[in-house]
Amino acid sequence: MTDRTERIVDRRRLLTTAAATGALAVPLVAGSGASAATPGGRPGARRTMTGAERAARDGWRLLAGRKVGVVTNPTGVLTNLRSIVDEMHESQQVDIRGVFGPEHGFRGTAQAGESEGTHKDPRTGITVYDAYGATTDDLVTMYREAGVDTIVFDIQDVGARFYTYVWTMYTAMKAAVETKARFVVLDRPNPVGGVARGPMMTEAFTSGVGAEAIVQAHGMTVGELARYFDREFLPEDTGGRLTELQVVEVTGWRPSTLYADTGLPWVMPSPNMPTPDTALLYPGTGMFEGTNLSEGRGTTRPFELIGAPYVDHRLAERLTARRIPGVEFREAYFTPTFSKHEGKVCGGVQVGITDAARLDPIRVGVEMLVALKALYPDFAWRYDDYDPKRPYWIDKLTGSTRLRMQISGGASVATVVGAWQRELAAFDRRRSPHLLYRRDGR
Repeated sequence: MTDRTERIVDRRRLLTTAAATGALAVPLVAGSGASAATPGGRPGARRTMTGAERAARDGWRLLAGRKVGVVTNPTGVLTNLRSIVDEMHESQQVDIRGVFGPEHGFRGTAQAGESEGTHKDPRTGITVYDAYGATTDDLVTMYREAGVDTIVFDIQDVGARFYTYVWTMYTAMKAAVETKARFVVLDRPNPVGGVARGPMMTEAFTSGVGAEAIVQAHGMTVGELARYFDREFLPEDTGGRLTELQVVEVTGWRPSTLYADTGLPWVMPSPNMPTPDTALLYPGTGMFEGTNLSEGRGTTRPFELIGAPYVDHRLAERLTARRIPGVEFREAYFTPTFSKHEGKVCGGVQVGITDAARLDPIRVGVEMLVALKALYPDFAWRYDDYDPKRPYWIDKLTGSTRLRMQISGGASVATVVGAWQRELAAFDRRRSPHLLYRRDGR
């Protein structure tokens, strides 16, 4: 067997054992930093109700008489912390014909860039199809094999273009157009908020971490994105729109609301997204995946700890002197247990959030990249031999060669950030008709 096949088999054994013992635990964070949420929400926290919770309280009536496929992962839970698939199945009110697992899998046992494979879910007996990396044609085949006429999407996104769940949703939508399936989004808050930020994806650099032209931090919920995709992209990509798109909206929430103030539990959307603070920083510090620095994978603070063996105290000193709004920098040393620089001591910084309302995570990322390029001759962009025409991963993350070329050429932070303001304003205008939740000032 290949290494990947062995890992999938091991996960299936884990799932079977966990189902038999009732040990399929939902990972939670119990409160830390500027915006962490406890399982029951903070005392006095504003009460937010997700689309899934609203649908469940209505007895899943919107799915009555339908043959349902569910695209979800461990974040698709109700306030009782149980999976919507388990709840639907046990209610006997929903005819679930298949579950479609994204990156990390339906039950969340896989690391970054991996999935659980197609298998029978040991708890429910429902077939779980491997949707990670699936093409539209692949999903069409899966839909037809499962016999579904309605697709339900319920995954907690974190608001960054290069977080793959939104592209799983878009591919699922394209397959729904092809099969004339109804598409239902059970909406959830965007933990990054409602402000759009960063550069636009260009056609030459589309990939699984950015399949269409949206900006780096889109500032929309998955329900709003589904409306945007349906009207802006599907007609050109598929020749038509969805037969029916229904978004079950979040109530008791505004895009300016911090996740801690929703009263909702934080269920890790992926193994390296442990807290809401991680999500707030990720649209910016996620860019370090495109460099030779560790982005903190293999530590308990991924995307907050950034460093490499060649980095020293000067990085923290330089960044602190910049007085960047909303964040502070602690000189830090760490040894990743896996991923880049595994087993090596890395110098660098821990990024802390001091004021989430003033935080622009993409500017923070640019400030860090500019400082690193100026301070350390060993700083380099990640180079991928498997894609010789587009070898720099940072270009896929940021949407073009522009950011890499500017920083490599010694451009200032103001020049780099200023370069995308016109395209960002155009995107903000274009998305406006598709928004469901009132933004401050609108």
